[in-house]
Amino acid sequence: MAKSGRRNRVVALTLIGVVGGMAGLAFASVPLYRLFCQVTGYAGTPKTGADARQSNPLTGDVRTVTVEFDANIQRDVPWVFEPVQRRVTVRPGETALIFYRARNTSDKAVTGTATFNVTPYKAARYFNKIACFCFTEQTLAAGQEIDMPVQFTVDPSILTDANTSTVHTLTLSYTFFLADPANPPAPKPTAARPAAKDAAAVGAGSS
Repeated sequence: MAKSGRRNRVVALTLIGVVGGMAGLAFASVPLYRLFCQVTGYAGTPKTGADARQSNPLTGDVRTVTVEFDANIQRDVPWVFEPVQRRVTVRPGETALIFYRARNTSDKAVTGTATFNVTPYKAARYFNKIACFCFTEQTLAAGQEIDMPVQFTVDPSILTDANTSTVHTLTLSYTFFLADPANPPAPKPTAARPAAKDAAAVGAGSS
């Protein structure tokens, strides 16, 4: 009996360790997956920061690339979010600076965070973001409006890669989510409707 009890405790502790390890791996998988995407360009994720390669701009009669900008918000984010410029045309290798604009339409401060991707996916690895507001929490006070910069380059290798040499247009897309979805902002109050008897009185007075 003693050996059987000891064996059961060992099995229980082993199972607890396995479950704890799986939970830790699941928790770490999100930032690890994000890092993997940023380094490799997988799933339309452009390279950012130190991983982004800055190249010398091409000169002469070189084909340009058009970059279009898309903006989205999750349903419970009470913001107006849009690109200031809808598109720009750049030479591969040159640095470009554009802005997105966000305005909080609620009556309280709201904190959001943005994810992004680039399409077509096969060209995302050549879109290098030098600086942006992605993955950084942005807090807007009630009614506040801000312009958020994005600085980027398109790697000249996009022109020589057989898979992307025919790509003429890229789309950079952002989506804002609530940073704390467990505590969503309350909807903006609307004007109260008159009581039934008051409405009737108004109708009688106007007849």
